[in-house]
Amino acid sequence: MLNRRFSVAPMMECTDRFDRYFLRLLSRHALLYTEMVPAAAIAHGKSSQFLPFHESEHPVAVQFGGSDAAELALCAREATRFGYDEVNLNVGCPSNRVQSGRFGACLMAEPQRVADCVAAMIDAGSLPVTVKTRIGIDDRESYQELVDFVGRVAAAGCRSFTIHARKAWLQGLSPRQNREIPPLDYPRVYRLKQDFPELEIIINGGIETLDDCVGHLLHVDGVMLGRAAYHNPALLLEVDHRLFGTEAPVAERHQALEAYLPFVERELRAGTALPAMSRHLLGLFQGLPGARRFRRHISENAHRPGAGVEVLQKAAEYVPRTRSQEQLAG
Repeated sequence: MLNRRFSVAPMMECTDRFDRYFLRLLSRHALLYTEMVPAAAIAHGKSSQFLPFHESEHPVAVQFGGSDAAELALCAREATRFGYDEVNLNVGCPSNRVQSGRFGACLMAEPQRVADCVAAMIDAGSLPVTVKTRIGIDDRESYQELVDFVGRVAAAGCRSFTIHARKAWLQGLSPRQNREIPPLDYPRVYRLKQDFPELEIIINGGIETLDDCVGHLLHVDGVMLGRAAYHNPALLLEVDHRLFGTEAPVAERHQALEAYLPFVERELRAGTALPAMSRHLLGLFQGLPGARRFRRHISENAHRPGAGVEVLQKAAEYVPRTRSQEQLAG
């Protein structure tokens, strides 16, 4: 079975294939998610644009946004063909653009439609189908409404739910504000696990540290981190040891950067611009002396014509290795 004890959330303009490749260098076990892929794009024949990934990214899940059962069934078949480990349906994004397409968090008001979509995806492919959602939307925020939603979708065959522990305001708040302003309600997610012990319940929203993760895992089956993992990717260096009882692929941050360079060189030869890859590294040395100079050097030089891995190597020189790091590297 796919282990969802720790995962990195799907984030638009963040968890692309370059970011996922780098995160896999930090943790063997973290489940990684794609950015949300519009189901309509796959229906229009754009699988080769949105779905390719590197074999090393496993375990990796693809998230789709849509509300048409036939389109989502096609998405599930394509995800199976491309070799993903899981298919996830977005029922949590509150953006106006997503709402206008009738998918995302607004679908919490249509549990039967979500159930029909899930059933179609399960029937169409061979991958587990999961749902990422909120604890409520607008004035539909009672616990019973959440129970009814989860129960209806579970009856269609979904066995794993990732719950962002905030409700979403569909009007008046931006997606960013919807990640910060509605209050977190972790106990509601804990209660959901108690009431549905047969389901896998993953908690998401406002989780910043691995200590937080350990605390949540006393109550639910898994934790999903979003912005905290993206802006401070070195957090993943401790995930394998603390949450899975194994050693990390690399011992420290400099080693992670060095392990990323051969991939960067290959992509540069294939025509990928350096900023597409280097932007995911800006938070790597967060909290260490020299981190600001590291970020500045990349920001000022990665876009220059002909920029290559030497930009990243020079930037890393601004962050001194400690003696223990040098010993580990040697």
